[in-house]
Amino acid sequence: MANTTFSGPVTSTNGFVGDITVPTFTVANAPSASDAGAGTIVYVSNGAAGASILAFSNGTDWKRSDTGATIAAA
Repeated sequence: MANTTFSGPVTSTNGFVGDITVPTFTVANAPSASDAGAGTIVYVSNGAAGASILAFSNGTDWKRSDTGATIAAA
């Protein structure tokens, strides 16, 4: 299957193949949540007292999306 790059919204009717990579930031260099836009997801390498987290923008603030739990290997 070919690799394709899109610049706009993408709709998949049959899922996605492979890993999803999100932009990586530190707390200090993350863009403003309002500039990023509601629904944007980022990886913050030091977002929870130095621990890495995923965060999402609600259009105003970055919100942590973590439980602190480690996922088990498949």
